[in-house]
Amino acid sequence: MRMRQSYEHVSVGPMSDWKRFRFQLRDLPPAPKRFLKSELSLSSMELSVNCMPAGATMPFLHKHRRNEEVYLFLTGEGEFQAGDEILAITPGFCIRCSPETPRSFRNTGSVPMEFVVIQAEADSYSGAGLTTDGELVPVSPVWLLDFSL
Repeated sequence: MRMRQSYEHVSVGPMSDWKRFRFQLRDLPPAPKRFLKSELSLSSMELSVNCMPAGATMPFLHKHRRNEEVYLFLTGEGEFQAGDEILAITPGFCIRCSPETPRSFRNTGSVPMEFVVIQAEADSYSGAGLTTDGELVPVSPVWLLDFSL
């Protein structure tokens, strides 16, 4: 059985190398950020991998017109401002901000802070639950030759 396939892949390398990425926003210094929407041919979201150097700060608050954002912090320590609230960032801290929520963050630690940001249009998800859109394919993965559904 030949399965329909459509995928893209990219390697962003180990997190320790994320500091080499460069994104330029207006006249601000370049930031260690890499957007992956184009590279992965994403059609419903933006995804970026980021590295904020020790002691660095996002020098502005920002919000969005239509998109909500999810931040997943993997390493480092810092503070995240969501509206008027200040929240502690530690490895594993995850936050969703609605489009209208002003947000910013800073690295208060002594090591780089690596994190992933996912951005998608608010209220656009069409799934009814966590697994209702998924379906099992009646073919075994190649590494499980003895298993069949």
